Amino acid sequence: MTFDEARGMFPVLERLAYLNAGTFGPLSRATVAAMAELHDDELVAGRSSRAYFERGQELRAELRRRFAELVSVPAESVALTASTTDGCHVVLAGLGLGPDDEVITTTDEHFGLLGPLHASSARIVVVEPSAEAILGAITARTKLLAVSHVLWTTGRILPVHELRERSGLPILVDAAQAVGAIPVDAHGLDFLAIPGQKWLCGPDPTGALVVADPEALRVARPGSFSQAGYEPDGTFVPRAGAARFDTNWITHAALAGLEIALSQVPEWRFERAAVQADRLRALLGGRVEVMTAPEQATLVAFRPPAGRTAAELVARLVDDGVVVREIPGRELVRASVGWWTSDGDLERLVAGLG
Repeated sequence: MTFDEARGMFPVLERLAYLNAGTFGPLSRATVAAMAELHDDELVAGRSSRAYFERGQELRAELRRRFAELVSVPAESVALTASTTDGCHVVLAGLGLGPDDEVITTTDEHFGLLGPLHASSARIVVVEPSAEAILGAITARTKLLAVSHVLWTTGRILPVHELRERSGLPILVDAAQAVGAIPVDAHGLDFLAIPGQKWLCGPDPTGALVVADPEALRVARPGSFSQAGYEPDGTFVPRAGAARFDTNWITHAALAGLEIALSQVPEWRFERAAVQADRLRALLGGRVEVMTAPEQATLVAFRPPAGRTAAELVARLVDDGVVVREIPGRELVRASVGWWTSDGDLERLVAGLG
């Protein structure tokens, strides 16, 4: 697949310099067509036949396999969720942490992780996003490390495997800005939460959760997909593997759309995205203060030019056909650089700085 062929899959790129996959990735024609086909089938045939439900199970099994392949784990380790946040809730509820337990996280986490952390009963310890700060905060009460693989604020990569190995503690990894953007190997990580709608360019609400040892985590949010059999009092036998943590009914259309999105990525996607992110940092250098260091991930954050707020710049860029986002409370503008991003997209962004 050539770059022009790959870019041509996304109609939005015909009009916009779309640099916000960190929120929602662009949808391809094939993804939307697959979703429309399933919706049309439901419109005509309904949603109640045996074949209908069997089709849903087939789609779920195929997505489990594709997610597993994407992050180098067995399919039995993958649960299907509605979002990264959904996966974090599953883990934190299942761990059953109490007020005497501590969880270490960082100052640069998204509320998709912080919300579930706050909802747990544990004491949350917040430190700077560095390996030494995280490891230095560990005490005898620490039961979990909960951090992002890629910080949503600046695109900085945290050494999650190193943290797991050096600490010897379980780790929950928010991979919202990693999977689909950079190579990710979940082997050796206890929990990894993945969104389907960001860098994987799938529909929402979709996602996955990797659980290295499913039997060691309590099913604290059981649903119909959690059980292989149950009693009138609610006692149930969990399904085998991480499928016991499948939390939601996901529409057949969303499942089919995500399957297409995962199947149509080019082999060179990670290399291309890294090159373009480096190119944007170079183009911005000398014009604005770039907050993302070289050789990080595919998010590039920078401060707006003097005399303009981040919100004002984002609004002005939208008028110029450039889609980026503001990082609330940081006065930062963030551009998401994907494998579909052209040189022209980057040049439109830089030209819009004024």
